[in-house]
Amino acid sequence: VQLQASGGGLVQAGDSLRLSCAASGRTERNFVMTWFRQSPGKEREFVAGIDRTGVRKDYSESAKGRFTISRVSAGNTVYLQMNSLKPEDTAVYYCASTFRPYGRIPTDSTTYNYWGQGTLVTVSS
Repeated sequence: VQLQASGGGLVQAGDSLRLSCAASGRTERNFVMTWFRQSPGKEREFVAGIDRTGVRKDYSESAKGRFTISRVSAGNTVYLQMNSLKPEDTAVYYCASTFRPYGRIPTDSTTYNYWGQGTLVTVSS
């Protein structure tokens, strides 16, 4: 599975951005797709995830109420709509995927087999 993340950029606090993650190669609907982020000097952290059906979603506390994860019906593209961005949201955002036909969405980055290259989001104050 190859993942291609895009949509990052430089915005001001309070603005919105939509990140996209396109999957190719061995793509199956039994894959969980997730967004992580990493700031300089910090560990990679879970942001949001969506199950294979697109129904079950999970968010970090910092993302709840501001970010929305979704996937198109074909299952191969996932979006992260980020609203009310804050300077502390500045990070490289990575999409990740792993085979998980059922159960909770993993929030541990070591669970994930496939990673995109990352897209930089910079939020100025």
